[in-house]
Amino acid sequence: MFVINPRRKVWRMYAELLIDLFNFLAPFLRNVELPKQIKLLYKGTLRVLLLLLHDFPEFLCDYYFVLCNSIPSNCIQMRNIILSTYPHHMKLPDPFTPNLKFDLLQEISQSPRILINFDNVIQPATFKKELDSYMTSRSPVTFLSELRSILQVSKEPGMKYNIPLINALVPYVGIQAISHIQSKGQTPSMGTIAHTSHMDIFQNLAVDLDTEGRYLFLNAIANQLRYPSSHTYYFSCTLLYLFAEANSEIIQEQITRVLLERVIVNRPHPWGLVVTFIELIKNPAYKIWNHEFVHFAPEIEKLFDSVARSCMSQKPSDAATK
Repeated sequence: MFVINPRRKVWRMYAELLIDLFNFLAPFLRNVELPKQIKLLYKGTLRVLLLLLHDFPEFLCDYYFVLCNSIPSNCIQMRNIILSTYPHHMKLPDPFTPNLKFDLLQEISQSPRILINFDNVIQPATFKKELDSYMTSRSPVTFLSELRSILQVSKEPGMKYNIPLINALVPYVGIQAISHIQSKGQTPSMGTIAHTSHMDIFQNLAVDLDTEGRYLFLNAIANQLRYPSSHTYYFSCTLLYLFAEANSEIIQEQITRVLLERVIVNRPHPWGLVVTFIELIKNPAYKIWNHEFVHFAPEIEKLFDSVARSCMSQKPSDAATK
């Protein structure tokens, strides 16, 4: 699964040790059953990750995929710590800057380093062959209709979906999409990502998957919202495009939930996640304040109002009237 870098062999071994630790903690964290000893181990794990974030951010940047792949979906803070890292030489723009122009940042032309061999994860080989064929020529025509059943073949007992496959499928398709757009001399945008075979796959997953599968799929997209890069910008546009083009409010509610639940936990928060969430609640084109799920209950509305006020200079009520 790893691509070996001779200068960083120790990093690879350390990543494998962390994965073993996450795999040990996973059953307890997934079931929210934390005996005293496990709770201490979990707190210690968070401290180790915070130390790595501060002193060795490139390590977490390089191995974010395999590390997040081993973390249960309900462990939002742990995942946020990993996804918040960025190269030490990079200076992040303030995501709360009024009128921040993500598309004008120089970094969106640069791809992050990904230490993952997708051939080892996207299995069986026949599925990857059909996936590559569909992205190139939209054939076989049955690919999209069969995609959900393929993702539901899990090797983990008690798991309905093949989560590692979903987590690998999303960035792999995104990387191919970025390459396709750049090959035409363009950059990812709300216009250039639309009506492509890659977006066909993402829109099909958003519509065809059930609530559980869609949640896993949207989380796989949110995992790509990291520091400024071509990947972060593409997947930010993708998530917002799926929201805007959704044919059901349930899809829009789940997109909002995935972003919101990652914003309301303790810091740190991934830069790309914050920028995407601010765009969703600030841009009147998305009309988020008109949706029933924002006003479903007083405590939910209060939560949205509180988060929005911390992310925006204008009041939510002002944004809703524009």
